[in-house]
Amino acid sequence: MHSASSVLDWAIIGAGPAGIAAVGKLIDQGIPTQKIGWIDPHFMVGDLGQKWSHVPSNTSVDLFLRFLNDCEAFNFKSRSSKFHLESLDPKETCALKYIAEPLQWITNHLKKRVHSHQTTSLALSHFQGHWEIKTQHGPLYAKNAILAIGSECKTLPIVGPELINLEAALDPEKLKEAIDPQDTIAVFGSSHSAILVLANLIELKAKKVINFYRSPHRYAVFLDDWILFDDTGLKGFSAKWAKEHLDGMPPHNLKRVLTSDHTFEESLALCNKAIYAIGFERRKLPVLEQYEYLHYDDRTGIIAPGLFGFGIAFPQAKFNPLGQVDFRVGLWKFMDYLNSILPIWVKYANR
Repeated sequence: MHSASSVLDWAIIGAGPAGIAAVGKLIDQGIPTQKIGWIDPHFMVGDLGQKWSHVPSNTSVDLFLRFLNDCEAFNFKSRSSKFHLESLDPKETCALKYIAEPLQWITNHLKKRVHSHQTTSLALSHFQGHWEIKTQHGPLYAKNAILAIGSECKTLPIVGPELINLEAALDPEKLKEAIDPQDTIAVFGSSHSAILVLANLIELKAKKVINFYRSPHRYAVFLDDWILFDDTGLKGFSAKWAKEHLDGMPPHNLKRVLTSDHTFEESLALCNKAIYAIGFERRKLPVLEQYEYLHYDDRTGIIAPGLFGFGIAFPQAKFNPLGQVDFRVGLWKFMDYLNSILPIWVKYANR
């Protein structure tokens, strides 16, 4: 058994950008810091900080700055010196390392204010009116839990070519070590990460690259007060590269094949290595022992009473002005969503 005093009011699982925002906004909401628990195996800004920091972002610098300044608990104004991000053109995009640096500073600051547990969350179950969070270092208990667990790269069940993981494919130095001069490399996908992979391979002068895609790439369209294809369209570096090399003059060593084309099998048979840049799927841990097969409410993030999903693993669905549903992913979108949804979560938790 455990005492009532050992039960947290809120536990946040994950310390990527979504987890950082959740901790900060709970404090802004007036939740006592001693009643907030934060669980992550690394506290190094999640996959953004550990895997993708060198990747060109498709988010403008000014939106990163809005994220950093929107939460009082971040205490961003107290920084002793400016970050490199603040010297960049606010209307341009940048490498993710420039937002990872201030996010790490904020993480270090917030860790000192709440109960932080550097461990992996293995499973989650409802137990005597609260949530039991099973970790590598023993159980923790909370009345409410926020899953900000992030996502992992999708793959395909294709047998044959040797797999190069997306993390290596998006890092030119790692990719250089993973390919040989005689390779013919399959790249699956047509979104932001796929275009970045193609750019890296062409820059490294790969012998032959075959891009397999299910649907044509899209470009984000910047309108007066909203963006068409904001979450699916190409922006920044990837948009510039695609316009020049896919819609303009294709490189001699790049071939593009629709997956529905009759030449798909023949073209794939030429490839000895493959890279999947086809999107992301929700991370598997922690296992939701009673709710593993339930869907979250994509307008509110509610999974079950006292259990909420947030971030790239549980994106908000929102209608754009044309009546289409967008699944919003990005730091400022997370913060904007949290500003509207967290008061509802708190009321729902105190039902």
